Amino acid sequence: MASDFNADGIRDVVIADPEATVSGKQRAGLIHVVYGGGKGVSELSQDTANISDSAENGDQFGFSFAVYDANLDGCSDIAVGAPYEDMNLADGVVKDAGLVHLVYGSTAGLGQGAVASVGLRQGADGKLGGGYEAEDWVGYALTAGKSTTNIPFLVIGVPGEDGPGGTDIGIAHYVYGTSLNSVSFGQDSTGVWEDAEPYDRFGASLASTDRHFVVGVPGESMGTVQSAGAVVAFVSSLNTDGIPAPMFGMGQGRTDGPDNAAQTGDGYGASVAMAPYRPSGAATIADSMLAVGVPGEDLSTTVDAGAVQVYQVKADRTVVHTQWIDQNIPDVEGEAEPGDFFGQRLAAVNTATDVVSTAATMRLAVGVPGEESAEEQHAEKGGVALFSMLGAPGAADSWIEPGYGIPAQPASRQYAGMSLGSSPSLLYVGMPYGPAEGHAVHGFPWNVASGGAPTQTWKPGEGGLPTDRAAFGATVR
Repeated sequence: MASDFNADGIRDVVIADPEATVSGKQRAGLIHVVYGGGKGVSELSQDTANISDSAENGDQFGFSFAVYDANLDGCSDIAVGAPYEDMNLADGVVKDAGLVHLVYGSTAGLGQGAVASVGLRQGADGKLGGGYEAEDWVGYALTAGKSTTNIPFLVIGVPGEDGPGGTDIGIAHYVYGTSLNSVSFGQDSTGVWEDAEPYDRFGASLASTDRHFVVGVPGESMGTVQSAGAVVAFVSSLNTDGIPAPMFGMGQGRTDGPDNAAQTGDGYGASVAMAPYRPSGAATIADSMLAVGVPGEDLSTTVDAGAVQVYQVKADRTVVHTQWIDQNIPDVEGEAEPGDFFGQRLAAVNTATDVVSTAATMRLAVGVPGEESAEEQHAEKGGVALFSMLGAPGAADSWIEPGYGIPAQPASRQYAGMSLGSSPSLLYVGMPYGPAEGHAVHGFPWNVASGGAPTQTWKPGEGGLPTDRAAFGATVR
């Protein structure tokens, strides 16, 4: 849903800085909320009044977040992940157990209502299943929405969870309804594709529409091929086993996946993005388009060039592979190079959900953080490639990078493309790294031409935003 935390009908923007210092606590993390219509900027951290817990070194509050209307009051709410939160127990500290804060919106803004926030944690005193364990990373990834039966849901990734299958098998929590009921599920759950294995890291990435959601399992091994990666898809409602209904799972080189072979370290599923899709002849939106990043994909001898797979998830719960995208595809801008990591981050959108979807409305942004300058003097400058999710990749693509569309002087290790966010009108590109003067968030129209300029920019020290910056814009929506 739109980010409208005060229900004034104007979209608000969330800019996270998970590495910010808060009350002297380094990398405690915070988020900036820019209210639309010039209604000011607010800051949320674990030291903000009415927010549970408190800021501590290394929490990284804002590492992830998801926006939805959790209590169905018409105001958007925000779930904020702090996956490196330590839990202080009587018998010691549990490092990096993780925590999610659900902060409620109100007509006065975030955290200002009768119930300001709720902490979602594992353990006997928490609302989530499981216990406190070191390096669980609760909240490493988040996605949220509202089911077709009007039930709000939040999915919480816990990729560091250990279990009978071994270390870091990963699980996820499905939090549903206004009373925040929750169930836990993973690859050991009934009907879920594949088995839980060490270092699968189920829940490391998440994406959803109101009908479906997918869980990335980038550490999944395909036979003897280590860390080839996988994704598992679910319906956003519970089945008779009491978990979100499993639909399918897939990886590369399997009968239920694309035709290309899985390779060691592909990381298929390291990033995922989804958008609602209304195919021709359909009366309403019933399908979803799914993009899966494969940033470790080797293209012949080009190591870690990266690629993206695109699928149509149908109303009958089947999946059809529709596109393979890499920088060597005919007419696609750029050229695949070693260490590009094309597909490390993704953002997808349907810009017009009230009509039959077209190549112009189904848009996909692909982060390429390892891209270098043509002259190779700016290592890992990065860039962003834009495509349609329908049709040939080179038919409607464009490219932006620092100094060419992104208004920042090119420099090494800017990693442009590591932070992408979406709304129906804008693609958000965060620039949290590189020279401090380039730190900003830029909003580009989804149909921007190669090298085209943003229509909106948010920078530290401007428009009511504070001047302090660490990783300003590391996550944005």
